[in-house]
Amino acid sequence: MESNRKPFYKNRRYQVIFGLVVLLIAFRLYLPTLVKNYVNKVLAELPGYYGHVESIDIALIRGAYVINELYLNKIEAETEIPFINLPKTDISIEWKSLFKGEIVSEVLLYEPTVNYVSEDQEGEEAAKGDDWSKALTDLVPIKINHLEMHDGKFSYIVAGSDPAINLDISNLELVADNLRNVEAEPQTLPSPMRLTGTSVGNGQLSIEGELNLIREIPDLDLALALEGVDMTALNDFSSHYASLDFEQGRFDLYSEIAIADGFMTGYIKPMLVDSKLIAKEESFAEKLWEGFVGFFKFALKNQGTNTLASKVPLEGDLNNVETSTWTTIVNVVKNGWIEAFTQAVDEDVSYQDALQRIGGGDNTKSKKEIRQEKREEKQKEKESRGN
Repeated sequence: MESNRKPFYKNRRYQVIFGLVVLLIAFRLYLPTLVKNYVNKVLAELPGYYGHVESIDIALIRGAYVINELYLNKIEAETEIPFINLPKTDISIEWKSLFKGEIVSEVLLYEPTVNYVSEDQEGEEAAKGDDWSKALTDLVPIKINHLEMHDGKFSYIVAGSDPAINLDISNLELVADNLRNVEAEPQTLPSPMRLTGTSVGNGQLSIEGELNLIREIPDLDLALALEGVDMTALNDFSSHYASLDFEQGRFDLYSEIAIADGFMTGYIKPMLVDSKLIAKEESFAEKLWEGFVGFFKFALKNQGTNTLASKVPLEGDLNNVETSTWTTIVNVVKNGWIEAFTQAVDEDVSYQDALQRIGGGDNTKSKKEIRQEKREEKQKEKESRGN
């Protein structure tokens, strides 16, 4: 007796299931191209810039995609030096945050490079820096909570100088966490970050602090130290801008910056240690200039530590950051004849200092003011003992 049952492949239910499987496989195969086209569309619509992505890899199991060989250049650039190059960017869901009820992402950048060419950034398009940074952020479908950068490089280039100036920081390592404040702890600045790198002249860069990026103008409290830069490696820069070449010397830079509700307070403290200019035959005007610089370098450096330094204060609204010229000069003289600046971050600035100065400040004393009062008390005690 013959069976009237249809072969399974003629069964409508199996045909629908088979069709869905084929569609899912086709969609999975096309998905990298779909994402690639979206990314290139975002880059193509960026005003003043053009960019391209070579390929996209999709990892559905871990909820991630990898952008390979993304570059971004200015359309009206004076040079052909690439602006941004991201060889590999891994964007994935941060699974640990899912257990806290938040859907956020983590981004890992491998060997990113940024070349800031002075000639390329001049003009009207220079004011559109937020456009390209926003475009790169738009490539991440969900908010970034964890960010890492490995073996990055940043270069400041003046291509038109002779020779060309290239001040770079390589071996950049960055870790920034809790950027979306997933871990809602009772603290004002919830996001720790740390950046390290190696500058031209083998200087060691370190930036540490805390952030709060969930604001139109982020709040932050950062300390920066750049130590041990060989001054001879900066001769192209110093010769171009000040007609000075160094035979020897070390450059250190220290800074602290705090921002609260759009108000910034802080300082920049550059230092020259054991520096010596190269003696060379030149015109009378050049000799006069170097003599002028040499005189003030001798008069204003600390003779005990052979250090020339200043401390430039920064304070005010972010749209109008002011530096006091006279305070800078006083600090140079102070370093030369009263007391040498310590070769370290002063720990004079905190987030509370910025917060207390908003709108002219209040009667609450900052850490800096308390420390200053203690110094004055100690000085009075020394004077009284001397009498």
